[in-house]
Parts: sequence; structure tokens; C-alpha cells
Amino acid sequence: MGKRSKVIERDTVVIKFSGDSGDGMQLTGTLFSNTSALFGHDISTFPDYPAEIRAPQGTVGGVSGFQVHIGHKLVNTPGDFADVLVAMNPAAIRANARWLRKGSTIIYDSDNFTEKHIQRAGYKEDPFKEDKLDDMNLIGAPISSLVKEALKGMDIDPKSVLRTKNMFALGMVYWLFDSKLKYTEDFIEDKFGKKPLVAEANSKVLRAGYYYAETIEALTPSYHVSPAPIAKGTYRNINGNQAISWGLLAAAEKAGLKLFIGSYPITPATGILEELALRKDLGVKSLQAEDEIAGICTAIGASFTGRLAVTSTSGPGLALKSEALNLAVMTELPLVVIDVQRGGPSTGLPTKTEQSDLWQALYGRNGESPVPVIAAGTPCDCFTFAFQAAKIAVEYMTPVILLSDSYLANGSEPWKIPSMKDMPSITVPWAVKTDKDYLPYERDPKNLARKWAVPGTPGLEHRIGGLEKTIKGSVSYTPENHEYMVKMRDEKVERVVNDVPDLQVLGKKTGELLVIGWGSTYGPIYTAVSELQDEGFNVSAAHFNYIRPLPKNTAKVFKAYKKLVVCELNTGQFANYLRMKHQKFDYHQYNKIQGLPFTIGEIKDYCKKLLEGK
Repeated sequence: MGKRSKVIERDTVVIKFSGDSGDGMQLTGTLFSNTSALFGHDISTFPDYPAEIRAPQGTVGGVSGFQVHIGHKLVNTPGDFADVLVAMNPAAIRANARWLRKGSTIIYDSDNFTEKHIQRAGYKEDPFKEDKLDDMNLIGAPISSLVKEALKGMDIDPKSVLRTKNMFALGMVYWLFDSKLKYTEDFIEDKFGKKPLVAEANSKVLRAGYYYAETIEALTPSYHVSPAPIAKGTYRNINGNQAISWGLLAAAEKAGLKLFIGSYPITPATGILEELALRKDLGVKSLQAEDEIAGICTAIGASFTGRLAVTSTSGPGLALKSEALNLAVMTELPLVVIDVQRGGPSTGLPTKTEQSDLWQALYGRNGESPVPVIAAGTPCDCFTFAFQAAKIAVEYMTPVILLSDSYLANGSEPWKIPSMKDMPSITVPWAVKTDKDYLPYERDPKNLARKWAVPGTPGLEHRIGGLEKTIKGSVSYTPENHEYMVKMRDEKVERVVNDVPDLQVLGKKTGELLVIGWGSTYGPIYTAVSELQDEGFNVSAAHFNYIRPLPKNTAKVFKAYKKLVVCELNTGQFANYLRMKHQKFDYHQYNKIQGLPFTIGEIKDYCKKLLEGK
């Protein structure tokens, strides 16, 4: 171990890996995150994919980034500004210059800072001077040349040699944070076990990067972040799509049901289909359908036969599924519809995040077509609310929409694996044969759910379909019956409120300002409000996961504050929804529609302006 001339002890550090989409930055960031999590840090990650599938090499449009925030204390966001940037080309500097903290360390591949690459990134001569980065700790390492030297004599083609550059950069960062190489070496051995030459090359380059950092005096200061004091238990690093998948698996086990997913691949929701397709060992049936409509229709068919049925998509796919979702509403069959939101409209920003599907989830169907809508707030939350979505769907015999988004789907954090015995029970309202005639739309007086009759069960034969029915299941065009059934379906959804926990407040129960959010804005809002409270401001926060119906105590909470502000990644959909449901309050809005999550600083600055009356 080389002597470290200067070590900075920090509670938190933000690291950003950035380069062309072929430079392996997503893998590099993931490996660093996993190593940090195994060491005991709290972490939050933000993979940032380019929207262009094959953008020209070296251009800003093709930059792929992975940001990770590690901490000795609780970490709720990937961080506003990076302390360390790994830049594989000038375009990575261009894409990240404004997101660097003053005095940050920039490790860059000097071999790629040629005149051609500099100009392709939009610079004239010197990226660092032009972006005023002279006060940064600049570490230029000829990574491409050093990789070639490290693998000299190995029987590997030149293209494959350069593919290991990310491992060299990762080795340098591991030295900077005094991290162990073992976890990544084990990963390399496992991934390339059948290709020993490739495994050897990647491990060799990883160590070469580590030892190179050890020998150069310029790579100072190094950082030390102590492990976070976390509750005892078994943890793993998990992203939102994985968490949703496992939440559904847990719900199926708890309900004693087989799980079926019928979906069509769409960014950023595809990972849910992929994850559940791997779980044949747990009885999951998965179908990659030919289109979005087929995906939801197969799921409805599976629900009709007594399965826990799921379909996953993003905003454009939810629009296509709307007619079939109406069918599930009319037939009153349990169904979980997952919408992993992305920037729109149309194809929009397919790899970027947004919260712009809320009104589509609430109202995007013909006729009176009510469904419960809930939203996850963190990657770990995705497990909890996928489970809750399934529980509500089954116990109330209704479709449920679960909203996630790209930020949650791809971001990750440590997740304490729960015990199945601690998960809530799920009661399935099975129809059973009795001496009386079976009435398909006879309802439970408590929650108005009808019974679930499995096809082929003698004595439980019934009609089902998109036409309005009577309690007996007969098709009916009677005006009074239609009005009655519409109201019953609506009231059933409203009664879900009996299973919705009260809205909780972070901070004082009364005060000057309440910051309101929903879904994935949880981390930035929670952190911003916590910091404002530490600075002496009379600010509190309330976060919504249950959208329809809203918690019973919503008005009571709002009433206790002089000012309310709703922060969301759209033009104000939730704020307007609150205006409809709770009209007597005035709502300020803070909106962002840039394909990026809120930063902590943005929310703090806006709150201070509101408090100052500006």
C-alpha cells in the first residue's frame, strides 16, 4: 500500500462516471456501487442513459453517465454536484461541467483529448479552460495507452483491449477511496468464467489502474467515508424495476396465487418483464407479447382464470392499453398495471425521467372508469408499493395502476430484505359453491368487492365482458342499473381509503410552509426540507404515495400551514388534482420538465423565496 499524503474524511461523496455509451460507464458505476454497499455505505445511484441509440462517437448526445452518492449517513438522492468525475472523453466534460463541485477531482483519459475529439464535443482548444474548470484537481492519465501496455503480449484483439478501459478507470477510483478489488474481481471471474482470457485481461487492467493511481502523486487528496450505521439484517443493492418484480412475487406467494405477466418491451419498463421471466422456478408465467394491447389482454385473461396478473409499460404503452384497462374495470377483475414514466409526449425523451402520466393514470379512459392509483417514492419503495398494488387489486377486485419512473427504475439503493412472515396478509375473495344461485356481481358490504369465480367450477358459471351487467351477470341496458353499477364501481375505489395510511409529516405539525410531493420526488424533497430545518427555517414536508384515493387526513394536514407548495416533474398535474379534491387551499407550484430529477438546491432556493414572499 502506497502512502497517502492527504486523506479527507467525508460523511458523503458523489462520484460520476461518464463517457461514450460504448465505454462501459454503466457497468463501472454499478460495480463501484456494489463495492460501496458491501463495505457498508448508504448509497443512491442515478444511471443517465443517452436518448440516441447510436449517437456519433465523441458527441454530447452519446454521453452515458452513472452517478453514485455514498455516505456514512443517510443518503436519499444521487447528489446535486460531483466530487469526483471520471471523463473518458471531452464530451463527458461538456455534459457534466455544470454539475461539478468547486475543487472536484477530474480523472480523464488524456489519450482521447485529441483535437478531433475536442472539436466534436463543441470545444475550440482546451475544454478545461473554456468551461472554467481550472480550479479543479485535474488528473490526466493516458488510459488507452496504459491499457495497451498492460495487456501487451496477450492474445487479444485491439478492439477488445480497449474495451477494458473502464476497468482501468475503476481501479484508479478504487485507490482514491481505498476500496477493495476483491468484489469486482469475483464479478469478473463469474461473468467471464467461460472466457478465461477475457477475465484475466479485465482483472489485470483493474489492478493496473489501482497501482497506477498509487504511484502518481497527483491523485490527492484521497477520500475516506466510514460505513453507515444501519439496522442489522441482510441487504442487497436493488433498483426500482427489480424491486417491483420482487414485490409482485412476494404478493403472489402471500396470496397463494400464481403470477402471470403479459408485457411488450418498452424503455424504461422492460427490466420488469426480464426480471420476472427469470422466475420460472417460482411458478411465474411470462409472455413477451407482440404489442401493448396483446400484453394487457393476455393479463386480463390470466386474471379471469385466477392468476395474479400484471402488465408493465411506460406512458405511450399505457395509452395503448387504455381500452383493455376499461374492460378490466367493467369486468371487475384484479390486475396490476405498472407505468414506468418517461419524458413525453410521443416518443419524447425515452431514457429520461418525468412524472407526466399522472392524469393519464387517473382519467385516461372512456366512460366512468375509476381505478386506484399509487406511486412509489424510492427504489426500495417499489417493492412495498408493488406488493400493496397487488393486495388492493385482489382484495377489492379491481385494476390498480402503480406509477414508477425512469429515475426509480434505474436508480438503486441498499434494501433490507424483509421476512415473508412480516409481510401483510392478502385475502383472496374466492367464490364458493353454495345452495343459493351464484350472483357474479353480489358485493362484500365492507369493500364492495365481488367474488372471484374460477372458470370451470360447477355452479359458478357466469357471463363476463365489456357490456354493462346486472347483479346476476345478465347484460343490461336499463338506465337505472347502469347508474347504480357506475356508482358502485366508483364507491369501491373510494373505499380503498380505509386501507390507506394517514399522511405523515416530516417536521413540525404546523408552520410557515409545507412542501408537498408525490412519487420519485421524495428523496430531493426530504433532503432539502431536512437541510432547511437544520438551517432554522420553519418548513415541513408531506409526501404522497396514495393518489387515488388520497389519505383521509389530507385536508387536516394542509390546514396547519400558511403556505403550500407542490413540487413535481410536470407542469402541475398533482397540484391541479389537489385543487379539484381540496379546493379551499391555495397551492404554489414548483415544476421541472427537463428529463432530470430535482436537485436539493433547486427546492431549497424556491422554498426560501416563498418564505421571503418573493
